Amino acid sequence: MDKFGKSQSVKRVEDVRFLTGGGRYVDDIAPLGSLRGYVVRSSVAHGTLAALDVSDARAADGVHLVLTLPDLEAAGLDVAMDATVVTNRDGTKGATPERPILARDRVRFVGEAIAFIVADTVAQAKDAAEMIELDIDDMDAHMALAAGGPVLHAQAPDNVAFDWGLGDEDGVAAALAGAAHVIAVPVEDNRIIVNSMEPRGCYAEPEGTRLHVSVNGQGVWGTRDKVAAKLGLDVADVRVTNPDVGGGFGMKAMEYPETFLCAYAARTLGRAVAWMSDRSEAMQSDNAGRDLVSTATLGFDADHRLIAYHLDTVANMGAYNSEYAQPIQTELFSKVLPGVYDIKTVYMRTLGVYTNTTQVDAYRGAGRPEAIYVLERAMDAAAREMGVDPWDLRRRNFIKADQFPYTSATGQPYDVGDFERVLARIGVEADRTGFAARRDASAAAGKLRGQGLCYYIESILGSPEETSRVDFNADGSVSIFVGTQSGGQGHETVFAQFLADQTGIPADRIAVIQGDSDLIATGGGTGGSRSATVQNTATLATVAAITDGFAAFLAEAEGVAAKDVSFDDERFRIAGSNLTPSMLEVADMARAAGRDDLLSQSKRIKLEQRSYPNGAHVAEVEIDPETGVVTVERYTVIDDFGNLINPMLVEGQIHGGVVQGIGQALSERVVYDEDGQLLTASFMDYGMPRADDVPMMYFDTEATESLYNPMGMKGCGEAGTVGALAAITNAVQDALWDRGIREVQMPFTPHRVWMMLQKNVAA
Repeated sequence: MDKFGKSQSVKRVEDVRFLTGGGRYVDDIAPLGSLRGYVVRSSVAHGTLAALDVSDARAADGVHLVLTLPDLEAAGLDVAMDATVVTNRDGTKGATPERPILARDRVRFVGEAIAFIVADTVAQAKDAAEMIELDIDDMDAHMALAAGGPVLHAQAPDNVAFDWGLGDEDGVAAALAGAAHVIAVPVEDNRIIVNSMEPRGCYAEPEGTRLHVSVNGQGVWGTRDKVAAKLGLDVADVRVTNPDVGGGFGMKAMEYPETFLCAYAARTLGRAVAWMSDRSEAMQSDNAGRDLVSTATLGFDADHRLIAYHLDTVANMGAYNSEYAQPIQTELFSKVLPGVYDIKTVYMRTLGVYTNTTQVDAYRGAGRPEAIYVLERAMDAAAREMGVDPWDLRRRNFIKADQFPYTSATGQPYDVGDFERVLARIGVEADRTGFAARRDASAAAGKLRGQGLCYYIESILGSPEETSRVDFNADGSVSIFVGTQSGGQGHETVFAQFLADQTGIPADRIAVIQGDSDLIATGGGTGGSRSATVQNTATLATVAAITDGFAAFLAEAEGVAAKDVSFDDERFRIAGSNLTPSMLEVADMARAAGRDDLLSQSKRIKLEQRSYPNGAHVAEVEIDPETGVVTVERYTVIDDFGNLINPMLVEGQIHGGVVQGIGQALSERVVYDEDGQLLTASFMDYGMPRADDVPMMYFDTEATESLYNPMGMKGCGEAGTVGALAAITNAVQDALWDRGIREVQMPFTPHRVWMMLQKNVAA
């Protein structure tokens, strides 16, 4: 463990900068005198553009440019937003309707961009927007999470984006027909709005003949390539930077129209153009998360062994394909479809549909929380229906420790795990034996108490390739250039700490450089819990190159064989010599000798396999039946993340992920009316989690070292959310079971829970 990070809880070094106003967020660093962009958006969910006259707006005070789709096409831009599609069950490709940067002839959701105004100030741009003659003829909106209804796109006549399947459909049907127990469970996964602390924003400015774009996304290289492609530029003529980012959570992993609009406007006007979303605008236009309904059918034999799993899901794509939306509820979902259970007969079918709502795409976990939520809800329901303990049912069906490496029913190569050990540990830490007494105490106070378990597994995603470069600077400092992008996770701390652990260079002498496509040739950005594992594997390769180069230099300087020079992670040792220089001292020696070639090393790696974090969450809730208020009283997490670099940062990631899960489970829910109007477009209407919704959490790890990277790490960024949804929901179900309530669906707002109780009383 000492060789691969010393597992010390080091406080985040960047927090002082953030908390004292030193953050470099995109709206803080937009060039002085930047023109300001404003997006004119549709107030109608579905309709035809009967009139769009921007001539008065173009003549308004302070206005420099007004863009509509014909303007972009006249300039030769590629106006279609990119999207990835899946292969349908019949071998055809998923639907690919055009999603234009600005609306073409029709609008399909409230918030769709119609025009872009650039003015000296945002206020002037808003005033000019009022001068636009915009007439939209309403059409019926398709709001049902089902095929059919008013058609949004000619390419999808039944509003079907895709019809995807995976597994052995006939085998599952046969197994279910012969099962001793068959349990079907309906599961709703409510739509959420991501609401990152910092809303989306960007600016663009000419830099000589080049174009500089700054965007608060989750990486820079995809943006660079796509800006160049849309505007018809050489990639070398575009520089993209990412300053500090106030949260992304998957929502900022893809491109949005505003980036291309700012880029084109800056090129056209020869001036910097900046755009920043406000909160209500973000709620209307940011990609949403989740929004699917499923029916999970489990088959068990007489010994309660899980022998078949059939899943039917309908997933909302929103009005258009977003960049990664189709693969999320299909391919990514399927990676952990069978969870931690030793089951080989599975079938999954997902129908993607278009509705007159904002696009849906990645949100913390991107498919894996959805998959685990359905399965762990179904396992809990099955235990209740069969009259067995839900913990015992899981334990009976676990993949055993001696079965690893294990290939899952959906072809995933799970590397290592010890699920029974984790479950035993969380039973102790959650004080399962004391739950009955706590339930009795709640009952004596007129409250209902429930305990819920979720055992999850997730697959690390994102690019398996990454680059790391280390420069030794003349002032004695060191710069490490990384291909990921911090969105609040603590990269400046963990990457410096890891390099310090491997080299003996003091961490306070190391600067982490990120988010500049000129300084870092390639990178995978952040997402899919990849950052620490993939980036630090690249750093290990770079450190090896530095060590080899410095050792050869010392060997030549001291007249010894290269094999006689070693490095112990802090100092070089030379056989027969008292010379024990540090990395920094050897760098100074190399500089003095004119060996500048040794002062910068870069390596690119590719992980051949991904790791599979797993763990258990136990939630305890208390419900006031008079008001329907659900309170999370206790929360316990035991995870297997393999080896850790900085346990404090890991715990922070889990806390944040669990809070997002609690938010979705208790209060967050996007609501549209039948005409597609967003009714939850402000914090007055949309229930974000608050401090008093969250209890103190117990967190610890039971590690098994991953086989798939040299550090034995597994990634942790999304795990908190993956486990939280089912833990909370199963706890609510447990609390309400004795009241005769057999189906519960998120979010558990006071009114919804109170109505469940009242309906049951009335029945």
